[in-house]
Parts: sequence; C-alpha cells; structure tokens
Amino acid sequence: MKQDNLKYQQGFSLVEVFVALAIGLVILSGVLSVFIGMRTTTAETSSYGELQENGRFAISVLTDDISKQDFWGDYTGVFDISTISHTLVAPGNDCAGAGVNNASFPVAVGHFRTIWGDIVDSSNPMGCFNDAKIGSDVIQVKRVLAGDLIQRAADGSAILDVEGNQIPIASADAGNYHLVTNANDGILFGSGAVPAVENGRVWQYQHHVYYVREEAQGSNTVPVLMQGQLTTRMSFAPIIDGIEMIHFMYGYDADTDPDTDGYGVVDAYIPASDMTEALWNDAGGTKIIAIKIFVLARNIAEDNKYTNNNTYQLGDLTVTFNDNYRRLLFSSTVTLYNARVDLW
Repeated sequence: MKQDNLKYQQGFSLVEVFVALAIGLVILSGVLSVFIGMRTTTAETSSYGELQENGRFAISVLTDDISKQDFWGDYTGVFDISTISHTLVAPGNDCAGAGVNNASFPVAVGHFRTIWGDIVDSSNPMGCFNDAKIGSDVIQVKRVLAGDLIQRAADGSAILDVEGNQIPIASADAGNYHLVTNANDGILFGSGAVPAVENGRVWQYQHHVYYVREEAQGSNTVPVLMQGQLTTRMSFAPIIDGIEMIHFMYGYDADTDPDTDGYGVVDAYIPASDMTEALWNDAGGTKIIAIKIFVLARNIAEDNKYTNNNTYQLGDLTVTFNDNYRRLLFSSTVTLYNARVDLW
C-alpha cells in the first residue's frame, strides 16, 4: 500500500515541465509585446505632443507680435522722421536690416521700415547677432506696446499709469524707450522728463527681431527660436526649443485707390527673396497688408526607430529630410491691421 501511495505522489515529468515552460514563454512574450507596444505608443504620443506645443506656441508668439506691427498709439500717419522727431543715438548692438533706414530709430534718409524680413544667407544678417541658421528667415517688427499706455497728468508734473496712479516723471521706466504722441506727431525719447506734445500720451516703444539658431544641449544640437528685444540695447534670448525653420510670405496689394474693388485685397504672396527695395518702400510700406507664417517644429532628440524622409512645403520653399527626427509643420495667415489705417 505504501508503494502505491509513493507512485501517485511523484512530480511532473520532464515533458510536462517543458510544455508548461513553453506555455509560460508564450504568455510572457505576449505580455512583453503589449508592454513594448504601449511604451512605443506613449513615446510617440509624447513626442508629437511636444511638437504640437512648441509649434503652436511659436505661431502664437509670431502672430501676436506681427499683427501689431506699425501700431503707434494715437498717431495715425506714416511713422518717419518728418513727423516723429527724436535726438536719440543708436542703441547698443542695434539691428539694421537691408535698406538705409532699417534700424531701431528713424533717420532722415529713406523710408523707415516698421516690418522687414529676409532669408538668412549668412550667420550675421543684421549686424547684431552672428549665429543665425542659414536657410531660415529673419523678421523684425517695430511698434508701441498696446495696452501699456501711460497718460501725462494735466499739470505736466507726472504721468498716469493704466490704473490712473500718478508716477513722477523721473521714475518712468528708465529701462526702455518711449513714444509720446498725439494724432498728428510725436517724439521718441528714453528716460527722464516726458517731452511736451500737446494732448500727448506715452507708449513703450518696441523693436523685436526673430530668427532661428542651433545650439548644443548635452549631446544634441537643438534648433531654437530666438527673440531680440530693444530695452536700452538690443539683446537676444531663446524662447522656444525645437523650432527648426521659420518662413514668411508677404501679402502685397498693388491697388492704391480705395474706391476700386481690388483695394485691400492681397494680389500676391511674395517671399523675402523676391521682395525688392521698391516693394519694401512702396507707398510707405502700406501695401504689405498680410503675412503668411510657416513654422517647422522638430523633436529635440532623434528616434532611431523612426525614419523621416518627408517633404515639407513652407509656402514657396520645399524642404526634404532623411534622418530620425519627427517634425510637424504649422502655418497661419495674419492681417496687418495697421496698414492703411486712418484711426486706431
């Protein structure tokens, strides 16, 4: 009887063990496959989420700034030295694009350009930075800061901030330039007493420049959207990582008569490479009434499991890649609301 009990208490046979291991391996491989697939999907989703966030932010920043180009507070005329006077010297590290009157402040020669751009063909296209990415665009915008109005007090001894609080003249934002203006003329000034302009109001003067550079971040070379701001000098800082290219096409309206059907309608979108001196200067620049913005966003790190051989169309510009970076293309069209306006 004891021998029969021992017989039935024997362990698994070798065949049974191998069958169990095989079944276990099949189940484990299935679980691992699902895990790897979920991890890959999560990584791809995170990667495209990063692209979406960076690209949309870049479009938002550029659209908001460009749409306010040529906004001069109460002043309604063409912004140039004949009506907007100043005794300012050029700020440190000033940016000057093409043309004889394209720096921060207007001069007596040529049309003062409140918007200007170009396709970068050298690392130093404007004389104020030397790390621009070749083949991308650069654009500069000049205006006053909307919503930052300060009003001269009735007795001239102080200015009023946006909440109506009096601020002594000497303490008025010494780190920036300002424009005091009425509907007919104005004066650019820095710090100190506000110049006398009848019924004038004071606005902060702005000059912004955008371009793309490539910078080392650890073992990666990352494209970055740069912004230049005028305070007491032109200074630059990276604002958005992963922006590989920016490109602009300028909407040109050839019509000059407000009574014609074509007035105020874009006749053609022209890239910076085809914008001549005459087009930039024509009619005080008011024939540029819209701009198409293209932003190509790229992941910061490569994904060796992904190959990108796509072609991207940035307006007239076609770019093709063969690498391991994911990219997304964003575009927007912005109306230059201040072109040809008679009153803000």
